Amino acid sequence: MSKIHRALLSVSDKTGLVDLARTLVTAGVELLSTGGTAKAIRDAGLPVKDISEHTGFPEMLDGRVKTLHPLVHGGLLYLRGNAEHERTVAEHGIAPIDLVVVNLYPFEATVAKPGVTLHDAIENIDIGGPSMLRSAAKNHESVTVIVDPSDYPTVAEHIRTQGNTTLELRRNLAAKVYARTAAYDAAIAAHLTRAFTPAVEHVPVLSVGAPLVQPLRYGENPHQRAALYGKFRDYFAQLHGKELSYNNILDLTAAAALIGEFPANDPTLAILKHTNPCGVGRGTSLREAWDRAYATDRQAPFGGIIAVNQTLDLPCAEAIAEIFSEVIVAPDFTPEALALLQQKKNLRLLKVLKNPSQTAPVDVRSVGAESWLLQERDLRVTTAADLKVVTKRAPTPSELEALLFGWHVVKHVKSNAIVYANATQTLGIGAGQMSRVDSSRIAVWKAGEAKLPLQGSVVCSDAFFPFPDGLIAAAEAGATAAIQPGGSMRDAEVIKAADERNLAMVFTGHRHFRH
Repeated sequence: MSKIHRALLSVSDKTGLVDLARTLVTAGVELLSTGGTAKAIRDAGLPVKDISEHTGFPEMLDGRVKTLHPLVHGGLLYLRGNAEHERTVAEHGIAPIDLVVVNLYPFEATVAKPGVTLHDAIENIDIGGPSMLRSAAKNHESVTVIVDPSDYPTVAEHIRTQGNTTLELRRNLAAKVYARTAAYDAAIAAHLTRAFTPAVEHVPVLSVGAPLVQPLRYGENPHQRAALYGKFRDYFAQLHGKELSYNNILDLTAAAALIGEFPANDPTLAILKHTNPCGVGRGTSLREAWDRAYATDRQAPFGGIIAVNQTLDLPCAEAIAEIFSEVIVAPDFTPEALALLQQKKNLRLLKVLKNPSQTAPVDVRSVGAESWLLQERDLRVTTAADLKVVTKRAPTPSELEALLFGWHVVKHVKSNAIVYANATQTLGIGAGQMSRVDSSRIAVWKAGEAKLPLQGSVVCSDAFFPFPDGLIAAAEAGATAAIQPGGSMRDAEVIKAADERNLAMVFTGHRHFRH
């Protein structure tokens, strides 16, 4: 393989550009470039030829057309050593381009800005960049292509020591190019789809492009390989602790979604295990909220995930530190709380930078068979005004407050879900059972284990009671009010059972299944 003689550099991100260009010039490589990239190289005192001089054709249409030219793509795509190709490029005066260094217009960063206009988004769709990348990557047998500045040092070392890159490196770089252009096109497709056809059911093609955030030690189990992709670090900053695991990430995002239900002026704390809440409490302080959440279940929180909706302070941190937890998620930590918790080397501390539930409007789930489900995220918020009283007795003000509190929690419990609560804490939680009655029995048992009386509590069901038996069991356990979606063929029987027991019941008109 001959040495690299000519390189084309055109980058939006100028990180490491000058150092790479200096290495190329020292190795005798001719530099071609465009616009701001050429200026940066020239300002560093290095020789560079404008692409318009190379092609004999000026940049035009506000820079939209500058590298889309046969002298560029012919120089990238022709097969070295192919007699016909060699005759053609010689006939048309097409010089080989052996190295392409391109990163793309910052489309993703542009559309992430608040209030970005459709015009600005479209103007940041790169055309020439992906075209050059794809041409060079296709011909990687002869052409080296770099899309990521982190690869500059490796390529520079190869050129410095041997004048060219190895085929193995070129293949790896080419694969990286197609991953990047696929992600770039997916981001454009997703943004324009939301702009033009915002309804989920109208998305004609599901395109997901996400960069690697970090490899994970393993998946749900040690024999499964795993990795994290996407914009996780835009939402969470890890302040302390060892590397997050696959299960940690599932749990902490579930915790952040649950705690996001409660306003910051209402001190609330949630403890989760395997994405299910095992205790949620409110109070005049986070310490009081902790006491109430922890009282729900003193066994399950071991090795659990804790989420708070306010800056975590020292009194609450001191209480949390008494048990082993995997992760704590908070909007922030006071310096004193952070210093205390950082003494636990295995405890992971994460700061929530922005609410993932509110900024990620859809859920995507793999169902195997190379198929995916897409749905709108369940962001429905229920207020007192949304409730329909269906029994002879309406809830008292304290019962109503408890019903709304419990409804926010049961929304985040795996179906079938039952939550017993008062206005400030969960009392018993039953999750993930095949029968709603079984979920209720588990919730009652958990309350008994915690020695939390259910007399005067409320019961919350994520879906309707299909038969009166579930409601009757709740009344017998001590519940005096119930909240459920309604909509069962036997609603009248369930309402009758409630009236017979002087139990107040409200319908929400919507359910919160969570599978």
